[in-house]
Amino acid sequence: MIKRFISFRLSGFQGLTVAGFFMLCLLTFQLFNPWTLEPVFAQTPFYQGKTINIIVGTKAGDVYDLYARAIAQFIPKYIPGNPTIIAQNIAGAGSLIAANHVYNIGKPDGLTLGAIFPALYFDQLTGRQEVKFDWTKFNWIGSPVVSNHFIYMRADTPYRTIDDVRTAKEPPKCGSTGTASTGYYMPKLFEEVIGAKFNIITGYQAGGDIDLAVERGEVVCRSFTITAYFAREPFHTWRKKGFVRELFQTGKKRDPRLPNVPTIYELMDKYKTPESGRRLATVILAAGDVGRPYVTPPGVPADRIKILRDAFTKTMNDPGFKAEAEKRMLELDPVSGEELETLANEVIAQPPEIIERMKKVLGQ
Repeated sequence: MIKRFISFRLSGFQGLTVAGFFMLCLLTFQLFNPWTLEPVFAQTPFYQGKTINIIVGTKAGDVYDLYARAIAQFIPKYIPGNPTIIAQNIAGAGSLIAANHVYNIGKPDGLTLGAIFPALYFDQLTGRQEVKFDWTKFNWIGSPVVSNHFIYMRADTPYRTIDDVRTAKEPPKCGSTGTASTGYYMPKLFEEVIGAKFNIITGYQAGGDIDLAVERGEVVCRSFTITAYFAREPFHTWRKKGFVRELFQTGKKRDPRLPNVPTIYELMDKYKTPESGRRLATVILAAGDVGRPYVTPPGVPADRIKILRDAFTKTMNDPGFKAEAEKRMLELDPVSGEELETLANEVIAQPPEIIERMKKVLGQ
């Protein structure tokens, strides 16, 4: 009977010996054995077939957004599994809304990145209730560029230099998205260290909205990054037409593109700013070294953070990405995730007297 059974079963495998048939059964069993399947699936990259969302804290078309979309185009090839990358804009409150979203809504799975403002640590240091994150617990992936700042002023106003602002009876109106934006704290820092006065109008959703407000005459000035000023319209046209002039910049050396614009350090020397004011400036200007950071929520496994950091670094060195950045007029001066992590811890560790002066700068 057994011989008949074997003969019947082998009828569909002509040419196989009995030993070959049993070997085939063994291989089939091993193929579908869950204990042998596990290592096969364990080798499948985590990011394969998945989507990473980059939450951008500005409107579409802003320079933060331009960087994010350029990075999203190139970084997938450096992440094992080649995930899909989608940029999503959550603008408002100087990217505070986006930072809160990434920290609290984003799952700790490595599939949520945030492109947020570098100065949000101000709000944590000064105890703003709207802050729903711990700056030091973000996972820092990298920044494509460091960002020195400057301020532009409509050329048809009487404020031709920072001296005119210091002596003006009526302070110029500058636009800002929120207190964590350079549009707010940079003019306020100049108030604190050299005595210039500005009237800051907050509540704009994005930098482009402020620029439109400047064209309408609603406000006359704005402080933001030098990289953005030379990256896109309307600034190319504004410079050609002499629509605005530049009053100051924050780098330790003058930017080659702004050779006639004094730095904050030159102005602090000129106006003999006390040492405490210089320390305050150092803490606040550290945001420029943070640049345009990318973060993930806390709790993401260390191996996925390493994957994202490595991929970010490789993207910054990718010839195609560099060419794309040049085409989009986006400057590159990358900062690693490890460097950002160190900076994040340093800026949060401030003595009470500096925090009190920061509160004054931030209007609290």
